[in-house]
Amino acid sequence: MSSAYRKPDTCLQRDAALNGGMTHSKRARAARRRRIRRIRVAGLLVVVAAIAAALAAQSLLSSPSTAAAPPVGVLPGEHPGAHGEGVPSSVWPADGQAAFVQGEQSRVQAGPNQHAAPIASVAKVMTAYLVLRDHPLGAGRDGPAIELTDADVADTDRRRGQRESVVSVAAGEELTERQALQALLLPSANNIAAVLARWDAGSVARFVVRMNATARSLGMTHTRYTDPSGYDDATVSTAADQVRIVDRAMLLPAFAGIVATASATLPVAGTVHNTNTLLGHDGFVGVKTGSTDAAGGCFAFRAVRFVDGKPTTITGVVLGQPGHDQIGAGLAAADALVDRIAGRRSVPDPRQRAAPARRLISPRR
Repeated sequence: MSSAYRKPDTCLQRDAALNGGMTHSKRARAARRRRIRRIRVAGLLVVVAAIAAALAAQSLLSSPSTAAAPPVGVLPGEHPGAHGEGVPSSVWPADGQAAFVQGEQSRVQAGPNQHAAPIASVAKVMTAYLVLRDHPLGAGRDGPAIELTDADVADTDRRRGQRESVVSVAAGEELTERQALQALLLPSANNIAAVLARWDAGSVARFVVRMNATARSLGMTHTRYTDPSGYDDATVSTAADQVRIVDRAMLLPAFAGIVATASATLPVAGTVHNTNTLLGHDGFVGVKTGSTDAAGGCFAFRAVRFVDGKPTTITGVVLGQPGHDQIGAGLAAADALVDRIAGRRSVPDPRQRAAPARRLISPRR
């Protein structure tokens, strides 16, 4: 044997010749390196997956869940079921806010932009409701007499100077409860709101406390009353909240009868007219207008229309309607809203059907 084959690496050289120049030892080391690389890659993938999972969990914890987020239009503290999931957006007025309840349903359908806002004389619905709850009027009954004083006359003069809505009164004049409520709800007399508050609770302040307590009991969580007339811009609510008290007040026959009256006669003021000029037209049977510069045009209403072939009551509220004629704007918005709820295919311009509200006393109601 040649001495050339006695070298220690002779066998490795032979294996290299047979394996394309790679020896058995090199092949083993290469295999080990490949295994190590695979292990490292697998480990890296596990680490990447763990990091991704941790980041996803952190994102879920730091952001509100989609499933838990309330739908658009739902106010804090209210349940989603209180709002109109099935009402198309085209039903609602373009400005302000609105809400309604239909037929015997208890769920209030509320449009977008629900927020606490001035409600003007729509607040008088709560005032009348509390008076009638404490001093019920039976059918054909006028209730006890309320005697007006020099202080009431002075208060009336002060309010008239502020361009508030008032009816003329005289010291010693007696208004029955029904007449006082007619003055409150038809021409929207702010001075009589104060008279009724003092008569019912002993003072305006105590009456306002009771207004707010009643609002809370009815679930009106976004409502705050600061006066019985609504003239104070700090008296605020939402359309959805006001639907609750309007629907409750209309259960009282005396209230429903008064707001369905076009005019009434008072001892000193004479004949007063309802500011709701939609009354008796297009199915409207009430309820109460309101307007101030801060509140815009407001109208709490009830109408009876045929829906799916059946006569159906629609009770609702529109707030914050813009326009030079604020009362007219509120009436027009409600008329158009009821048209859309009832499903009329052709809706004429409600301003052509609704006569402007009479300006007998004051635009600030």
